[in-house]
Formats: sequence, C-alpha cells, structure tokens
Amino acid sequence: MQIYEELVARGLIAQVTDEEEIRELINSGGARFYIGYDPTADSLHVGHFMTLCLMKRLQMAGNKPVVLLGGGTGMIGDPSGKTDMRQMMTVETIQHNCECFKKQMERFIEFGEDKAIIVNNADWLLDLKYVDMLREVGACFSVNNMLRAECYKQRMERGLTFFEFNYMIMQAYDFWHLHEHYGVNMQFGGDDQWSNMLAGTELIRKKSGDDAYAMTITLLLNSEGKKMGKTVSGAVWLDPEKTSPYEFYQYWRNVDDADVMKCLRMLTFVSLEEIDGMEKWPDERINEKKEILAFELTSLVHGQDEAVKARDASRALFTGEVDANSENIPSTAVSRSELEEGVDIQSLLLRSSLASSRSDARRLIEQGGLTVNGQKVTDASRIISLDDMEGGYILIRKGKKVYHKIVAE
Repeated sequence: MQIYEELVARGLIAQVTDEEEIRELINSGGARFYIGYDPTADSLHVGHFMTLCLMKRLQMAGNKPVVLLGGGTGMIGDPSGKTDMRQMMTVETIQHNCECFKKQMERFIEFGEDKAIIVNNADWLLDLKYVDMLREVGACFSVNNMLRAECYKQRMERGLTFFEFNYMIMQAYDFWHLHEHYGVNMQFGGDDQWSNMLAGTELIRKKSGDDAYAMTITLLLNSEGKKMGKTVSGAVWLDPEKTSPYEFYQYWRNVDDADVMKCLRMLTFVSLEEIDGMEKWPDERINEKKEILAFELTSLVHGQDEAVKARDASRALFTGEVDANSENIPSTAVSRSELEEGVDIQSLLLRSSLASSRSDARRLIEQGGLTVNGQKVTDASRIISLDDMEGGYILIRKGKKVYHKIVAE
C-alpha cells in the first residue's frame, strides 16, 4: 500500500484539492509540503500530535517537510474555531515559544541538509510594508468570499476584529512566500484551516500561475464529539515538565473504549495489518488495546525507556499494588503554611485536577469514589491538614485507579 492510500485507510484525510495530483505527488515523494504552528504556548500539545505524526509518515515516504513557525502570524491570532480573541504575546514570549517548539519537533522529524527544514514567518511578515502588501496581495482577495469562510462566520456574532481578519491573508502570503523561495507545493493542516489554506492555493495560482495543493487531516474527536487531548486542567502537553510521561501514558490508557481503534489507526505507527487483527479481538481484551495505544504514543513522545516506566507504574496502580513513593505518581505541592491552617478537600481536588469543579468534587465524594490515605471520604467539607501527612505526603485515590499525592513545600 502506498503512502496516500495508507493515509486514507487510517482515516486521516478530511479534504483535499486536486486529489489525483496530490496522490501522485505524495506517492512519488514529490511533495515539498509545509505545516504551520503558531507558538501560543511554550510546549506543543496533543492537538499538534497528529500533524507531527503526519509529517513523520510523509518524510519516511520520501517527501520533504517544511516546518513553519508562526513568529509573525502568532502576533495576530487565528479566529478559526475560537470564540474569543487570542491574547497578544510579547515578541520575547513568541521567540521563546518557537525555541521550545523546535526542540520538541526534533523527536519526530529529521532535520538537516536535503531533509526537513524549519522557517519562521516573522522573517518576512514583520518586514512587510502595509501599503505594498495591500497592493501586492490584498487585491487578490474578495471580502465577500472571506466573510463566507467558516472561520469568520463563527466569530461574526461575538465580534471579529479587523486585526484577526487579516490572518487569512497572512497565512495565504506564507504559502506564496514558501512557494517562491523554498519550492513548497503543498500545505497540510487541521480541518479547521481549510478556508485559509484554499486562500493560499488561490493566491499562488493568481500571482505565479503555478499549481499549489492543500490537504487537511481529520480532527481527532472522542466518542462524545469533543476534541481529544483535553483534561480538566487544560491540554495534554508534549513537554514532560507540563505533562509527565506517566500522566501522558495514563491519558491514553484511559481513553473511551469507543475511541481506541480510531486512535490506533490515526496516531500510531502500528501496521494496518496488526490493527485489523486487533479489530477481531474479543471485548475482554480492550485493556490490552489501550496499553498498546498508550505505550506506542508515549514511546513516540518520550522514548521507550520512559514508556516502559509509565506502563509498569500504570499496571501497578491498576492491580492495586501501588508504591506511594513512586516518582510516577502525579503530585501537587501545597505550602506548609496552608496545610497548617487546613485546606478543604474540594479545593485540593480542584488544584490537583482530580475534579473539574466544586460540584464535581462533591459528587465524587457523595458517590463514595474518594479515599485519603486509604480511608474513604464521606464529608464533602472535610479539611486536610499537616496531621494527615503520612511519610511526607497525603495519598488521594479517585475511583479505583487514579492516584495523586499532596506534598508540603
């Protein structure tokens, strides 16, 4: 099976322009493609994971990736899929985030001469003169067409700033610049980027008379139709300082049963033949599938050694053979002065991401799903203090398998 057909079989492709041309380019290794990443944080997260894996698959098939860091577009903010304007960042913050992205991407993509390259659109966007930009690029865009784009329609009722309105033009300019200076002929991205990507292909065809192509990948949703990679405390990060290898493993170990096979196909490099075989496994082997998923993805992001540690710790927790001193158990530090005065259990559950709200915390306790140091908690107003410390920590268990330590600092 060739690479394009494999992407289809894995359920990765959402929309394409000129499918026959794209299939031929990709299968022959002739695609010089780019994917853009706006540095909105100092770490990549699971939302970026699919595109990183896509780049890796395509590079392995002989195609050339160009990673575009949005040092310029990151100063504007893309309204796609958002209800509020992105908070503006300083130039220093954006540059720091770009450096963090580069380090993490090296785990997935092979950079070097005649391999993948990294470019930053701040190098050309920040030098543009406004009137020249309007004359050279603005004339190629129809405001009527732009307003019909889904990314803008979503924001019209809440308020779309002129500042954000320019994002589509900036992204289109990126594609044209990369085409002219780096020979890029294809753009990949998430399905929510379709309108912006089409704008880029049209700009190249109008300005250069050359063909350019775009392909979006399917957004990974869970069985309830929500984006994967979110926890009660926010994103699942690829930086081990933000989401430990153990927490990363546990996230995938605990995905909904209905999502396991989809995630195996879309995110892992397990062969399609093996995955097809897993489809025939009886329902009783669902935990085995989840272990494979969690191990494969943790190995990709954090390396095999960390994946083995996370798997072993997870198995111990699952069977109840927990070592509370294990460094793999997530922990939350609370100041010694706070614990001397006492902290209510609901606040601790919120701070340790074991509950998403106080009502969620109360419900967990009322349903008998919480223990502290092995004792079931029945009082939702219970106060936790230094007196509860045993061996330098307080061990909280949610349900049967989720453990968390409270440590004093």
